[in-house]
Amino acid sequence: MSPFLAALTLQAGYNSALVAIGAALLGLAAGAGGTFLFLRKRALVSDAVAHATLPGVGLAFILMVSLGGDGRNLVGLLAGSALSAFIGLVAVEWISRRTRLAEDTAIGGVLSVFFGFGVVLLTLIQTMSSGRQAGLESFLLGSTAGMLMADAAVILAGGAVTALAIVLLRRPMTLVAFDPEYAAAIGINVARVDIAMMGIVMAVTVIGLKLVGLILIVALLIIPAVAARFWTERSNDVIWIAGLIGGASGYVGSALSASAPALPTGPIIVLTAAAIFLVSLLFAPGRGVLAAVIRHRRFQRRVHRRQGLLALSRAEPIHDPFTLSELIREKLIRADGVATEAGRAQAAKASRDERRWEIARVLYQDTALAGRYDGLTPIEAVFTQDEIADIDRRLGPPVAVPQGGIA
Repeated sequence: MSPFLAALTLQAGYNSALVAIGAALLGLAAGAGGTFLFLRKRALVSDAVAHATLPGVGLAFILMVSLGGDGRNLVGLLAGSALSAFIGLVAVEWISRRTRLAEDTAIGGVLSVFFGFGVVLLTLIQTMSSGRQAGLESFLLGSTAGMLMADAAVILAGGAVTALAIVLLRRPMTLVAFDPEYAAAIGINVARVDIAMMGIVMAVTVIGLKLVGLILIVALLIIPAVAARFWTERSNDVIWIAGLIGGASGYVGSALSASAPALPTGPIIVLTAAAIFLVSLLFAPGRGVLAAVIRHRRFQRRVHRRQGLLALSRAEPIHDPFTLSELIREKLIRADGVATEAGRAQAAKASRDERRWEIARVLYQDTALAGRYDGLTPIEAVFTQDEIADIDRRLGPPVAVPQGGIA
């Protein structure tokens, strides 16, 4: 069995399996939780929260060492990062609400100050005798190389609790993300829901520091939500698809990292999410690039078919090769350019529908009906058979299409 398959089937060791499950739960929570930021158009807030965790990591290490403890205790470091992230989040909210500065400006300022302060603290820690081998730089990009089973258990438990919180708060957070005014009107406390939303993002960020790192956790919060948006138009489905993409990214990425120890876990998880995003961008059936190309191609065919049929009805020459090939493909004309029986019938109907629409625009002043004419929508899809019969009485008998060649 290959190392990757062994890691993927949780047969690469207990610690590796625990990390994979923890990464999957973290990805699930990050994908689903990040969806609310994405829908609320506050994706940059996650960047500020992530960068605001670094000073807390440094200060927690210094405090634990000064108290005679092990500065590398993960629970203590996560507690410090959570407190620091909370202060950063409060700073962003206060600046954006109490000053004339826009939220993105507040995020930029808080992000820069907190991250700069954190780098200074890490530099000072390296000068301490107990800090030279602290390994705190792993919180920047993530690392599982020195992770203990207790550390993995903390990440697993934190991811599970965060995922449960998302399930419980899904409905009010969705309402606030889409329409905070309506949410307030039906009795939802928008401020509290916003705090809960930011709390979930902060929890995901703090939990993911060891696995993904504070720089890359933002990607795990946003990429799954953006990728999920390509697959559905329903907000509830976006949440769960994003969670599935995040969970799959965490699980597969950690398995890849475990199968090749030289590969860093955090970047591999993010690259896995990016690969899923690329597949979604290209191949999603509703909003993907390929689907858009196919829709455009079909629209082109409909336009050329209509123009060709109108030319047939007027016995006009058709010079466009695409129009000719489209009419030949549908057996509306022969290869020598002579219209078939079906082609003459379709051309007569296209010409008559044009004249029908001219009368309809006079008879029906309602633009909701007559204004729907685009040359491609069948008149039968807009007017009833009785209305079409009334239009035909005013129009007169059909006009036959000539049988001559058109090329």
